[in-house]
Amino acid sequence: MPEVFIAGISMTPLGRHVDRSVKDLTRAAVQAALQDAGLADADVQAAWFSNTRQGVMEGQNSIRGQVALHAAGFGGIPVFNTENACASSSSGLAQACAWIGAGMADVALVIGVEKMHYEGRREDMLRAFLGGTDVHRLAETQAALQALGAGIGPQAAAQADARSFFMDVYAALARHHMERHGTTQRQIAAVAAKNHWHSTMNPLAQYRHPMSVEEVLADHPVVWPLTRSMCSPLSDGAAAAVLVSARALPWLAHARRAVRVAGIGVASAQQRPLEALEHHCARRAAAAAYEMAGAGPGDMDVAEVHDATAFAEILQTENLGLCPPGTGGAFAERGQTRLGGHIPVNVSGGLVSKGHPIAATGLVQLHELVMQLRHEAGARQVQGARLAVAENGGGWVGPEEACCVVTVLERHRSGRTG
Repeated sequence: MPEVFIAGISMTPLGRHVDRSVKDLTRAAVQAALQDAGLADADVQAAWFSNTRQGVMEGQNSIRGQVALHAAGFGGIPVFNTENACASSSSGLAQACAWIGAGMADVALVIGVEKMHYEGRREDMLRAFLGGTDVHRLAETQAALQALGAGIGPQAAAQADARSFFMDVYAALARHHMERHGTTQRQIAAVAAKNHWHSTMNPLAQYRHPMSVEEVLADHPVVWPLTRSMCSPLSDGAAAAVLVSARALPWLAHARRAVRVAGIGVASAQQRPLEALEHHCARRAAAAAYEMAGAGPGDMDVAEVHDATAFAEILQTENLGLCPPGTGGAFAERGQTRLGGHIPVNVSGGLVSKGHPIAATGLVQLHELVMQLRHEAGARQVQGARLAVAENGGGWVGPEEACCVVTVLERHRSGRTG
C-alpha cells in the first residue's frame, strides 16, 4: 500500500455528556484534529463517518455523516457512512487509507462519534446491543454461551442488574478460557486494576481513580466471573483523524509529528470450532497487518486492545501474538502489560476505564498510540516507542467477533516522506 500518514488526531473527553449532541461532539473532534494537523476545512477532500446508535435512539438513519458534517461546515466532498459495530471507525480508517492509496485524495478525514446517554432510556440503549449479533438466532446464541464453561464458577451470580448482551458473551468466553487454560478470576481482576491505574494518567478518560485487585474482585457482580469494574461503561464521545498521502506530507508545517499507517488487517467471523483459535478473526487480521508492516508482534513497543471486558484483553494479547496462547492471564498478572513492563497494553486505561464510545473506540485507541509514537503521552509515555499495534473488534457471530481491524502504526522516520 502506498504510504499513508496520520497527520492530525483528536478525541473529546469520554463520559456522560447528556447535554451534548452527535453534532456537537463531531464538531469538537473534527476541528481539534484539523488544528492538530495544521490544516483547514477546505483541505479535506473526502470523509468517513462512523456511528452505531443514532439511528436506534434518534431515528437519524442513512445519512448521519452528511448531516453531522454539514452542521460542522462541510459540504460538497464525498462522505461515506461506515457502520461496523465497535470496529466502525477503524474500518473507516482502513477505507480512507485505501482511498488515498488509490490516488483518489491526498487529505481525508475519519470520524467516530457515539452518544449513549439519553435521559430515562438506559434500557433502550442496552437493547440496542442485541443488534450486534444475529437477531434471528438470539435464543440459540444465548443457550450456546450459557453452555460454555457451565461447570465453572457460581453462575447464579448472572442474575445481576441489566447489562449489555456482550457482557454475557465475554463472561462465557472467560469461563471457557478458565476451564481450558487455568485462567483465574484474580488474573482478570489484575488486568482491570492495571487499566484503572493507567487511566489515572489520562485526562480524557471516563474514570480516573485507581483500583486494587481486591477492590475489583469485591465490586458489584455483573455476570460471573466479571464484576462491574472489569466491564467497559457506556460512554459518550468522539474522535477524529486527518490522513494524508506521502505526496501531501511535505506541505504540512508539523510533518515531523505525522505517524505512518504501517499496516492494516481486516477480518470477519467464519465458521470454525471454538478451540480452533488459530483461525480467530483477530489472529487473521493481525497476521495481515504485521505482514503489510513488515514487522511482527515482538517488534511492538505498545498496544491498545479491545478490552470491552478485562478478560478480552487477555484473549486479544494472545491473538496478537504478544504472549503464547493460553498464557495471557499469567502474563498480565506478572506485570508484563503494565507501563514499564515487557509490552505495555492499554496505557490509555483501556475500554474498561478510559471508556467505550462504540463507533469512536477504534479511533480513540489510535489517538493513544499516536500520542505514544509522537512521545507526547506525558506521565504514561512508553519510553522509546517506535511501533504500536491496535486491535479493535466488534459484534458477535458464531464463535467470535463479527469483525476485527488490526492496525500497526510507526513513528515517523526523520526525512522520510515516501
